[in-house]
Amino acid sequence: MVEKTKAKTKKKKVTARKQVKTAVDVNRRREWRFELPLPAEIEGQLPQGKQFREKTVLENISSTGAYFTLDSSLVVGSKVNLAIELPPELTEGQKIKLCLDGITVRLEKKGQKGRKQGVAVRFKDYRFQVEE
Repeated sequence: MVEKTKAKTKKKKVTARKQVKTAVDVNRRREWRFELPLPAEIEGQLPQGKQFREKTVLENISSTGAYFTLDSSLVVGSKVNLAIELPPELTEGQKIKLCLDGITVRLEKKGQKGRKQGVAVRFKDYRFQVEE
């Protein structure tokens, strides 16, 4: 009888481990993403070499990247610059832009809101720009 009790206990432990592993595997992202609809201006170069500048609204942002939609047709690996005007509540009324340099890491076809594609960007560098 003692052996049967040990066997049941072992099975329960294995099941619990599998449940924990599954919960951790669901979110593979390294950083938390925040759904902050911040207005942004995106500029960069299209695959044909033509420069573009387009206004959009971020769908989400983290410390390492952001996701937004564009009309411009980019390719993975495109270098882009984002300029996000920070809300005055966060900057004590000063006009401050967060300027981010990044590279596209994922593209999705979109039909919503009239935009051509969803763009995921990984940030490379950042700076704050104070406007007088």
